[in-house]
Amino acid sequence: MRRQATLVLLSVALCWLYAGVLPSLVRQWASDEDYSHGFFVVPLAGYFLWERRHKLRDAAPNPSAFGLLVLGGSLLCFIAGQLGSELFLSRVSLIGVLGALVLFLLGWRHLRLVAFPLAFLLLMLPLPEIIFNRITFPLQMLASRVGEVVIAASGVPVLREGNVLLLPNRTLEVAEACSGIRSLMSLTMLAVVLGYFTERRTWVRVLTALAAVPIAVAANAFRVAGTGLASYWISPAAAEGFFHTFSGWFMFVVALGGLLGFKRLLDVRRSVPGQEVVC
Repeated sequence: MRRQATLVLLSVALCWLYAGVLPSLVRQWASDEDYSHGFFVVPLAGYFLWERRHKLRDAAPNPSAFGLLVLGGSLLCFIAGQLGSELFLSRVSLIGVLGALVLFLLGWRHLRLVAFPLAFLLLMLPLPEIIFNRITFPLQMLASRVGEVVIAASGVPVLREGNVLLLPNRTLEVAEACSGIRSLMSLTMLAVVLGYFTERRTWVRVLTALAAVPIAVAANAFRVAGTGLASYWISPAAAEGFFHTFSGWFMFVVALGGLLGFKRLLDVRRSVPGQEVVC
């Protein structure tokens, strides 16, 4: 009964402390398509935690005072975010506070059990603007360069000026929204989930998550090239409206297929249980 009362009080305190942080986070998921995958992160993390419920129940509590130090650092991070109007610091501090409370109240064994669900929550946090811009601009340039190469290789005259592709019948700008950051972040989340549900080898899980980056980048670059070719061969309207949106969804499906194919190749390398491998 005492433990339940403590949990209720802590939940109320967290809700009060982060009353201004969590609603703004949800609003950003709803308004910013780059982070709309955040709606899936929280329930998935909840499921990962629910899967560990028996281990958490059976683990003997062994509170650690080190949790207070982590809690203090997380709260300082929260204060710095509030004073500096830096949303990322305020948001990431919540994950630190949750981990600190688990460590202080239950101990290291419980913290190890909840480490993955807590770390997974990091995927729901929008990146700081300075980091976001440092990622999107190189992605824009890379997509532009690949688009230029593919379009030129197809026999279509093209001239690139920065992130702008000049075709005979129109000019295409690889804007920030076309950098591929949206598909990159969503595919990375799916890669982590795929590795979790289909693989027990840690190195394969890590490799699958890392593979999402080049796969997403390549898919977006070819999307840019395909848009340019379609606008030249079919109609300039192929780079606008429904066709432009559809191409984004289509290439994301292609990227997901590439990720599944990569995971399949890793599975092929696994030896069949009980079967001797002859070199």
